[in-house]
Amino acid sequence: MSDIKFKSMAHFEAVARLGGVAKAAQELQVTPSAVSQQLRLLEHQLGVRLFQREKRHLSLTIDGERLYQTTTQAFESIREVRNAIVRQRESFQLSLRVSPSFGEKWLAPRLAEFSKDYPTWNLRVDATPNFSDFETEVIDLDLRYGDGGWAGLYSDCVVNDLILPMCSPSYLTELQRLSSDPREQLRQARLIDSVKAYFRWDYWLPRNGVQGARMTYPYRFDRSSMSVQLAKDGAGVVLESTSIAFEDLVAGSLVPVSNTFVAIEFPGYWLVCPSRHMNRRAVRLFSDWVSRVGKRDTDRARQFLCEKDFRISFERRPHFGGQEERVVPVP
Repeated sequence: MSDIKFKSMAHFEAVARLGGVAKAAQELQVTPSAVSQQLRLLEHQLGVRLFQREKRHLSLTIDGERLYQTTTQAFESIREVRNAIVRQRESFQLSLRVSPSFGEKWLAPRLAEFSKDYPTWNLRVDATPNFSDFETEVIDLDLRYGDGGWAGLYSDCVVNDLILPMCSPSYLTELQRLSSDPREQLRQARLIDSVKAYFRWDYWLPRNGVQGARMTYPYRFDRSSMSVQLAKDGAGVVLESTSIAFEDLVAGSLVPVSNTFVAIEFPGYWLVCPSRHMNRRAVRLFSDWVSRVGKRDTDRARQFLCEKDFRISFERRPHFGGQEERVVPVP
């Protein structure tokens, strides 16, 4: 179909749908005479009359009705696709994968804040411990728990973890009845083990002078959120992060065992994707947002601990990329 025929069809469909030349001209943003010219041209090309003209009133002929039924369906489909393209252009779509506990305890509570900043976005979140295979999966980015340095991928730390022993207030009272010495308390405590955490009891206890603790853990979980929940319920002491437990610490349903122990800070959660994905505006904007919120929340956690007279040590475990340690002074 030539351009002029398509144009004539569009004018015909508008006139038939709206019931008049003037209304069609207004929708098409042309003059009524231009519309009438296209109708005459189409009738000439087809060799039939499409409208009965009675004074100022137009009505479809049988041929005109047949043509209208086909063209209106076609142009409606075109309008729907055009509108969908416009909506997609005006919004952003992003698919990301996130560690389950981090997604539940940190990301999900902040997505309402994200939606206020970016109300037109379509965001899909896949909470799974499995890292994305960016070559075979349609995923824009990962929020990964780890120590960075994934070969062949762009990575940027967006949230630092602050690690310390914590438990419910009632369980801490039980431990304090046993001893006033925090190390002795941990020797006798039921220890809850987060098996996928980088800083676990077997590493942390010797470094903090706790000897003879019960290393046969009665509870072991591969989800930090489950470990934290059990500690809240008074079942034992968990060595966990403020990223997962900060709201519980602020609310007082979890409390630090003792500020005798230094809180460990390390770069825990990373935005990861192929470098080429950073060329996408949606990925860059989300990266900027999560980095900004992550830094804000890390600062809040530091301030919370400093107000409780904790010292904070920034370190990385030797077999997770080399040891780096510095003490963050209490303000």
